[in-house]
Amino acid sequence: MEVTGVILAGGLGKRYNGIDKSALTIGGKSMLDRILETFSGLFEEILLVTNHPARYTGYDLCIVTDLYPIRSSLTGLHAGLFHASHPYAFVTACDVPFSDPRIVRVLLDRIEPRWDAVMPQTEKGLEPLCAVYACRCAPQIAQHIERRQLKIQRVFNPAKILKVPESQFRKIDPELRCFMNVNRPEDLTDARQRIESTD
Repeated sequence: MEVTGVILAGGLGKRYNGIDKSALTIGGKSMLDRILETFSGLFEEILLVTNHPARYTGYDLCIVTDLYPIRSSLTGLHAGLFHASHPYAFVTACDVPFSDPRIVRVLLDRIEPRWDAVMPQTEKGLEPLCAVYACRCAPQIAQHIERRQLKIQRVFNPAKILKVPESQFRKIDPELRCFMNVNRPEDLTDARQRIESTD
């Protein structure tokens, strides 16, 4: 099954004084570079969704922007699915420091036409920004955006979401670091300490 890799880079970085979170370094590499290392072995087509394309001119990437002027992960998801050339897309955020191709493959291997989405489910809930989506869902996502219904999980019929239990991911990543986001400065400190302890 052909799949597009989509990276959402739409955040304002308010907790980092406007600094682009994807450029923050962990273990000597930016978070975006870490994700691209994962994606390069999995996807022929990679899209970066951002409303600040000038920040990424140093990358040989296909850059697209939101189609709706509403700040939300859902608008970024919509743009990624709308512009993808393949029938499915794996979607992640740009602030994920522990991207792992083995984790992505767990999801890719479960793609079937009957599912609109394939998402990890942990004790904290679903992980919609580490998930596979059918690009045919872009029109229904647009309808939700127009109604200002912006929670990703509510777009989809629950019966059409394949929820992959955390046990499948703990076999690869016992601490589930793959789902960690660097939302706050303390998260960045934590991620750097984890890298140092692993090294």
